[in-house]
Amino acid sequence: MFAVFLLAWAAAVQAQAQDLLLPGSCDFESTTCGYTSDSDYMSWTLNKDGRFITVDTAQEAKADGSDARPPRESRGILQSPVLDQEEWSCLRLVYQITRSGSLEVQQRTEGRSFDRPLWSSRAPSDSWIISSMDLHNTTEPYRVVIEGKPGEIPESSVAIFQIHISPGYCLECDFEETHLCGYRNQWNTNVNWYVGGGAAQPVQSNLPYDHTFNNRTGHFMYVDSVYAKTFKEVAKLVSPMTTLPMSGCLSFQYQRGGDRGNLFSVFARDQLGQYQELWNAGSAGQRDWATAPTEWVPVQVDLKAPYPLQVVFEVAFNSPRGGRVSVDDISFSSEFCSADTEPTFDPSVANCDFESGFCGYVQGSVVGSSWKRVSVKPNVFRTGDHTTGAGSFLLANSRLSPRSGYVSRLVGPVLPGNMKYCLRFYYSLRGFNQTDQALAVYLQHQSSTQEKVWTQGEKSRGIWIGTDITFQTSQPSKLVLVSTCRSFWDCGSVALDDIRLTLGDCELVAGLQLSVPGRCDFEAGLCGYTQGKHGDAGDWVWRRGPTPTSYTGPRGDHTTGLGYYMHIEASPMLPGQNVRLLSRPLRGSRAPQCLRFFYHMYGSGTGQLRVHLDKGVEDVLLWQREGEQSIAWLRATVEYQCDFQHQIVFEATRGSSVRSDIAIDDIIFENGPCKEVEITPSNATSTSNEIE
Repeated sequence: MFAVFLLAWAAAVQAQAQDLLLPGSCDFESTTCGYTSDSDYMSWTLNKDGRFITVDTAQEAKADGSDARPPRESRGILQSPVLDQEEWSCLRLVYQITRSGSLEVQQRTEGRSFDRPLWSSRAPSDSWIISSMDLHNTTEPYRVVIEGKPGEIPESSVAIFQIHISPGYCLECDFEETHLCGYRNQWNTNVNWYVGGGAAQPVQSNLPYDHTFNNRTGHFMYVDSVYAKTFKEVAKLVSPMTTLPMSGCLSFQYQRGGDRGNLFSVFARDQLGQYQELWNAGSAGQRDWATAPTEWVPVQVDLKAPYPLQVVFEVAFNSPRGGRVSVDDISFSSEFCSADTEPTFDPSVANCDFESGFCGYVQGSVVGSSWKRVSVKPNVFRTGDHTTGAGSFLLANSRLSPRSGYVSRLVGPVLPGNMKYCLRFYYSLRGFNQTDQALAVYLQHQSSTQEKVWTQGEKSRGIWIGTDITFQTSQPSKLVLVSTCRSFWDCGSVALDDIRLTLGDCELVAGLQLSVPGRCDFEAGLCGYTQGKHGDAGDWVWRRGPTPTSYTGPRGDHTTGLGYYMHIEASPMLPGQNVRLLSRPLRGSRAPQCLRFFYHMYGSGTGQLRVHLDKGVEDVLLWQREGEQSIAWLRATVEYQCDFQHQIVFEATRGSSVRSDIAIDDIIFENGPCKEVEITPSNATSTSNEIE
């Protein structure tokens, strides 16, 4: 197990490695290589003997020498020089968290208000640890920003020993450097991966030459069956977890000697620990046992990963005479191994918000009622669509059918087989006594068989509810959404909106969405938003479900219908009193910025909702609404520009009535001008609908 990081470097290997390093690399021998501490926070300090920098609780000690714990938000911000590297590169960080604390690495691009998270850790350790993170190719200059937070436990600290940025992908490795590119052996009592080669290797050793230099001084990884004790002893060599989805060609060299007493496979492992076999040494067409035992065999395998992953080289032995397997020169290319490889399927062909039609969906052939495309103008009697609150959605409704019952089928485009998918859509039910038949999702296979993958189980609530469905099919299939009503008296209406399809497991897809900077759905907390200090009239409240006062406020959040949102409870406030919710400080940009969020203003006597740009000495009003708007969540779009640090403030003012609850949800900041135009409710009491 490679838990202990070796600090003694071979001189020749170190010189060669230094030649490959890119700007932004630093060993902290005697300087910080252009890395600087943000003066608004705690300082990173270079150790007096060099070799590492640290931020720790000692900086927070009182001047009189008495003990003092650091404030909860004490942290040090370390910024790299400006980096102008257009090609894909890999940042390897050697760090240690002592006692307690956290470390986070972000990528900061000029003109963007939010940094892009690359990696983070809260796990303390008693030794140096290496972590790898991919830096995507970009034409925009950027900085690497490292945030260290020592914990509240006395003598806590966060230290950085080394930052190396090298060209290429983090998956790549020739095993010539001591840190082995972050690859690690997953410890097994009997069989493990070891480093082979090197100048210290005995001349009489029967280990092969490495592939990189074709001599005994180069290095490679190998596993030997000599220590195997039981049936199917398994050794695993695991790459670092990539920080980006990977799609392209994975290449490596291997040797496989001895009797046929081992199984050699390569897997992709996702963040949930799920394995997918990419290749094995018994695959058809692979040259293997026919080659000489000392000959390196090249392998290329296509990798299509919609989210971060690890590559696992796994060898299983049947006995101590199972032989040896060696691996060297792992590389990766963004191009697929073969020109004949099918491109990665674009799942967006199955996306639809029904604003401009049915997209790639068609009505099923079963006799019954069809799905109707409906548009409800914002009003206080009917919920609008989920996309904007004022757009279109699909409706299956027995009262629109001439029959007493109905079966409505909506059929999507063909999806390739042997892939895992995540389907998300929103639905709303009204008037159902029995909901098990209200809505179901099927896979219609190419073989004409049909497989049910989901059935609606929620109560009929009349709100938009989001659902995520992970499914996999071995053959080309179509999505079919079916609503069934057996009699007029038992059924009501079913609405559909915002269908989204992505590749991979829904749990992993959700993790990727959470890492997008500038977005907050309040599902995991306040995302750094804080209460304003002007007055103490009330608070923005983090809540799920309906608000306490009837006939005001939302019945559920906008994100899923069952999650969290922020709102003001008007009951304890006086008319005209207001509360403010402030974003974290945002960096300025000369380019336009787009703010989108959803707001809910329903209830007699509803007051005002304003959005301000707080420049520190003055507020600039960007957007406002006053009075009752709709029973639905409505989307707001605000474009603004500010070239210095600022905050966005959501200010809600209580109206004349206790039914003056105001709520916000799903806040999104994006760079550049807003692409869509906000729909302003022109008649809040209109009940007219449009049906196709």
